[in-house]
Parts: sequence; structure tokens; C-alpha cells
Amino acid sequence: MGLLIELLCLQSLKLIKLNMNIKAIITGIIFILAGINHFIMPSFYLEIMPPYLPNQLMLVYCSGFAEVICGVLLIPQTTRNWGAWLTIALLIAVFPANVQMSFNEYENGDLMFYGSLIRLPFQFLFIYWVYRFIK
Repeated sequence: MGLLIELLCLQSLKLIKLNMNIKAIITGIIFILAGINHFIMPSFYLEIMPPYLPNQLMLVYCSGFAEVICGVLLIPQTTRNWGAWLTIALLIAVFPANVQMSFNEYENGDLMFYGSLIRLPFQFLFIYWVYRFIK
């Protein structure tokens, strides 16, 4: 009976690893697509850029490039730790833009203001999500 339980536990661990692998790949693809979007629609990102930052268009392109790099590094297991740590750093670095988006929507009387407020804590949940990819 003990051997059967051990085998079931090992099988469950394999499924969890497989799930985490699939989750990391999907997250990587999402980051790649989001990063590419910085080059396709830079005006969206310029609107949420905090006004105190200089060279805003360059920063939009740099953050898009960084998202692509993070996404690429999250996909293979061999670079996933680096990808996860860099993604966490990127999520922290772009948090002021999310706050700025909330300010902008509040000032414009936009109903999306409430959605943007709800989005802010999800940034920390996403950091935790990515942190789980680290071995």
C-alpha cells in the first residue's frame, strides 16, 4: 500500500511539473506577444508612461524588448530561472506605468478607472505566479 501511495505521489509531482512547464511556456508566449505589441502600438504605452520619465518612446521600446527577452527565457527549462527573475524585475519596474494608467483614467472620468484599480494588486499575484517557475 505504501509503495502505491509513493507511486501516486511521484505521478502527481510529474503532472505538477508538466503543468508548471506548460504554464511557463504560455506565460513566455504572452510576454513575447506583449513585448511585440510595444513596437506595433507604442502610443498606448506612451499614454500610461509616468510624465516624469525622460525619453519615453525609447523606454517603451526598451520595455517591449525586455518583455520579449523575458518571454523567450521563460520557455526553455534551461533558462527559466533567469527568465523568471528578469520577469519579476520587469514587473516591478513597469508598476509605475500601471499606477499612472489609474491616475489617467481617474482624471478623464473613465469607468475603466475601477478596473485599473483592481488590476494593481494583480501585478503582485503575477509576480508570485512567475516566482513559482524558479527552481
